[in-house]
Amino acid sequence: MRKHSIVIIGYGGMGSYHAKLIKGNPYLEVTGTFDPSEERRKVSVEDGYAVYDSYDKVLQDDSVDVVLIATPNDVHKDLAVQAFQAGKHVICEKPVTLSVGDFKLMTAAADEAGRVLMVHQNRRWDEDFLTIKQMYNERTIGELFRIESRVHGANGIPGDWRHMKAFGGGMLLDWGVHLLDQILSMVDSRIVSLNSRLSYILGNDVDDGFEAVLTFENGVSALIEVGTTNFITLPRWYVKGTEGTGMIDDWSLSGRTVTRNQDAEHVEPKPIQAGVGLTKTMAPPSEEATITGTLPDPFRQPSSFFDNFAAVIEGEAEPIVKNDEVLRVLNLIEAVFESARTGETLKDFDLYSPPAPTKN
Repeated sequence: MRKHSIVIIGYGGMGSYHAKLIKGNPYLEVTGTFDPSEERRKVSVEDGYAVYDSYDKVLQDDSVDVVLIATPNDVHKDLAVQAFQAGKHVICEKPVTLSVGDFKLMTAAADEAGRVLMVHQNRRWDEDFLTIKQMYNERTIGELFRIESRVHGANGIPGDWRHMKAFGGGMLLDWGVHLLDQILSMVDSRIVSLNSRLSYILGNDVDDGFEAVLTFENGVSALIEVGTTNFITLPRWYVKGTEGTGMIDDWSLSGRTVTRNQDAEHVEPKPIQAGVGLTKTMAPPSEEATITGTLPDPFRQPSSFFDNFAAVIEGEAEPIVKNDEVLRVLNLIEAVFESARTGETLKDFDLYSPPAPTKN
């Protein structure tokens, strides 16, 4: 497999991070960057990359095989379409664009040009997610029926343009796109209801957090939550199964499972003092009734994002992040916005080709 030349468009935090990830890849090489910021151009030169004066110059360079788009979200579509028309493959940062309609224009342009579009949904490779996915698939604590996925911080909305709606800012598009992508790639079932709300506590014109409750046709319910005003954080994952409970505290994979001890005889719980009253229902089970265990080893993706991308453009592999999956996520994001706007529960919609969702 020959090495493919990549030019990064937008050499800010994510653009320079991509350059570090690609460095040393046997199939891909970052050869240059384009960024309108003079400061970022200087950083690019210091990092050893050629700097293009304009995007047109990038597209006119026949030695460039791939354009990697790491700009603010609002210009992803136009940059990608121009790249396809110039015969380039495209890696695009998430969210791929701001609407389902724009994404369909992007994929149509890629198809017409016979080029590859892959979206950098890199959180598919997170070990905390892959551990929960392993528990879901292998029924480590029985059939999972409740999945809570949270990302909490107390630093507000990061960066500059992410505070502004015109650029596609807000936490639903910034972090929600990851968490929604994870849950859809884990639970292979139709969503039958969705209820959501967005937070505007910090006074920006975009959301600083959100909650979405999804119910799947197979009986699984999921709570997806992002917060930027949480000085005390809740666990990254909290899952309930028919035989136990699992929890992952954070990205360090600290956590545990507690499962029913099938060999123990049933022991009626003893009432405990709870506030001013007694409770047997909320009393802890006897020590013999449960088993505390460690988290299972996570499922492993067959290759890294960039190795997979290189194999896809060579026609040697299927993409791990498929565009029809990206379409589902965008449809779900639009539904979350709609449910939050109306305050209503949306029911019975198809994320591949959604009709207007019915409201409750």
